[in-house]
Amino acid sequence: MATKKALITWGGWDGHTPKQSVDIFAPWLESQGFEVKIFDSLDCYADAGLMAAQDLILPVWTMSSITGEQEKGLLEAVKAGAGLAGWHGCMCDSFRNNTEYQFMTGGQWVAHPGNIMDYTVNITKPADPIVKGLKDFRMHSEQYYMHTDPGAEVLATTTFDGKVCDWIDGVVMPVVWKKRWGKGKVFFSSLGHTNADFAVAEALEIQKRGMLWSAR
Repeated sequence: MATKKALITWGGWDGHTPKQSVDIFAPWLESQGFEVKIFDSLDCYADAGLMAAQDLILPVWTMSSITGEQEKGLLEAVKAGAGLAGWHGCMCDSFRNNTEYQFMTGGQWVAHPGNIMDYTVNITKPADPIVKGLKDFRMHSEQYYMHTDPGAEVLATTTFDGKVCDWIDGVVMPVVWKKRWGKGKVFFSSLGHTNADFAVAEALEIQKRGMLWSAR
C-alpha cells in the first residue's frame, strides 16, 4: 500500500505554540504511516505538484496573512481531495481577511470571553467514529466563541454561562465539526489553545481521530 503523505505548515503568533504543537502531531502521523513534510513558510501552497500529492494538510498558522497564490493553492488542493485538519487558533483564527479560506474551514474565531477558564465540552454525536466512546469532559483553557458554518456536522459543543457576557448566557457553541470542501474532508476542533491543552486525553484523541478521518 502506498504511503500516505501529510504536509504541515506552522507559523504566525507564537502564543498559540504552533511549533510545539507540530512536535506532538508530526511524529504521531509518522507512526501512523504518513510521510510528513513540515514547512515554516506558506510558499509550499503555491507548488501545485507538491500540493496535489498530499493526502492530509495541517495548517498550524495563527493570524498573519496569505497571498492570493498561496490561498488558491491550498483551496484547490483540498477541493481536489486532500484532507484538511486543524485546531484552535492555528486553523480558524488565520488569515482574517480571507473569507474563502473561512468558507473552507467552516468557522472563524471572534472572541474568548473571560480568557482562560474552566468549561465543559459536550459530545453531541456519540456514534460518530471521531468521538465514539468519549464522554463529556472538562477543559481549562480559552472557551472559543466562533462564527460557524451551519452546513458543518457538529460533533461536540460547549455552552457559555454568561458570567462574563450576560447576553450570551446559554449560547451553545460548536467545538468540534467536520464538513466537505469539494472532494476534500475538513475537520476542526477548537481545543488546543496551546500544546499543553493536548495533555487532556480527550482533546488529544479527538484531534488524532479527526486527522485520520480527513486524510484522503
